[in-house]
Amino acid sequence: MQPIAWANSTLRLVPTWPLYILCALPPVWFVYQGLTGGLGVEPIKALEARLGELALQFLVAGLAITPLRRHIGLNLLRFRRLIGLAAFYYVSAHLLVWLVLDVQIVSQIWADIVKRPYVTVGMAAFLLLIPLAITSNTWSIRRLGQKWRRLHKLVYAATLLGAVHFIMLVKGFQIEPLLYLGTIVLLLALRLPPLRRRQMA
Repeated sequence: MQPIAWANSTLRLVPTWPLYILCALPPVWFVYQGLTGGLGVEPIKALEARLGELALQFLVAGLAITPLRRHIGLNLLRFRRLIGLAAFYYVSAHLLVWLVLDVQIVSQIWADIVKRPYVTVGMAAFLLLIPLAITSNTWSIRRLGQKWRRLHKLVYAATLLGAVHFIMLVKGFQIEPLLYLGTIVLLLALRLPPLRRRQMA
């Protein structure tokens, strides 16, 4: 049996519900680290950063599913909902830490959203993900039909905005945020149909 075929057969046997539990655990560990001094001298900022980066990693993983299936035959479609909901979970946790533990003052929160571009971009990405999380269920897929697919393409913009938010957030030139952005652009490009097929259409 070919390695990809073997991987696909094995993945079909993996139950998804334990993965939901595993995806929910890291924030608990991060909070424990923060309480015990494991997140350094600025634990709130560190917690914010770790949750945000995990959110971006799950968004990138979600974008990779179609290119992996199309170009190498690895089928991870049954994990797409899990990955998408995990991404929203971490984005929400990242936002909640910023709102409740970092800023705290309601008037300051609104001022930051309006006046600080990196906050504006991050909030826009979060707002785009809300309808995707709400409709990530079988009933919505059946109810919306083709509109569901069009709606869930908002994840492309949300992921790009997440990468831009990361770039704007870091101080000075850092390669890691640029690598995320480059990976996202590549994954979006790989989702495009072949040029020859587009010319024949």
